[in-house]
Amino acid sequence: MQARRFTLWLRQLSTLTRRQRAHLVQALRPSLGLDRVCEAIDGTACLPPRCPACKSERSYRHGHSRGLQRYRCRACGKTFTRLSGTPLSRLRQRDKWLDYLGQMLDAKSVRRSATHVDVHRNTSFRWRHRFLELTRHDRPARLAGIAEADELFLLESQKGSRRLNRPARRRGGVAATRGVSHEHDCILVARDRAGQTVDAVTGRGAVTKEQLHRHLLPVLDPHVLLVTDGHRAYRSFAREAGISHQYVNLRLGERVRGAVHVQNVNAYQRRFRQWLARFHGVASRYLPNYLGWRWALDGERIASPERFLRAAMGLVNT
Repeated sequence: MQARRFTLWLRQLSTLTRRQRAHLVQALRPSLGLDRVCEAIDGTACLPPRCPACKSERSYRHGHSRGLQRYRCRACGKTFTRLSGTPLSRLRQRDKWLDYLGQMLDAKSVRRSATHVDVHRNTSFRWRHRFLELTRHDRPARLAGIAEADELFLLESQKGSRRLNRPARRRGGVAATRGVSHEHDCILVARDRAGQTVDAVTGRGAVTKEQLHRHLLPVLDPHVLLVTDGHRAYRSFAREAGISHQYVNLRLGERVRGAVHVQNVNAYQRRFRQWLARFHGVASRYLPNYLGWRWALDGERIASPERFLRAAMGLVNT
């Protein structure tokens, strides 16, 4: 629209009725949502992105694609946008993304989120896990000072699977045997006193020394003090890794011994259980996504839909 015609059109807005203004706002909503998404994506950095095909950093601007700045690689000649090569590539209805991410910040269910943004429930489910695919990897590189570690056990779930490798349980059910067994998913949670948290799904049953070497050792500072319960696997792991280690004997009723306790990590696990309960069961294969989702919400690390979108693109530091 020409500037003169646009000015005349703006002057006529004051003559609109309340109903007409509501219709105008409703008609502009998709375009405004798309503008917000494009601003959140293209406004993350001033430098051109790396080519997703050949990884070259030599590119130049080459028009636009659905509101996003498009680039052409000088090395391979291919065109791309900042979404290319990310889990959000080729995901449609971009104008609704930020509204949907707002629902995820409030930890709404799949169906309630779908109703709010007017998409199908299957689309809502796919969007949830596409947005969480890279977010779950946003973790601190190191735990320093005093780090606490403990396991969290959840009953294994094959929710949503078309074929089960075991008899179905009624409404989730309970394990066939008492205590921790191969029917439980083991989630290892390590957290230092500064609130930095690392977690991993180690497998079924009790945690082992080998799993601690694989999941815990790479994130521990060499000078860290590891505090755990009296599980034998932690003691063997700390001795072999040369990590300073203290433990509390929970079986004898010892909860706190000065600065030696696991109450920090246990409180985080309790918050995670309470938060997870609202989803009425989570499939075991999606547990890493929900762990990353909870970590993103903890302490309001991701406090806006725009920040959530950048994290979903792998741009967590921008």
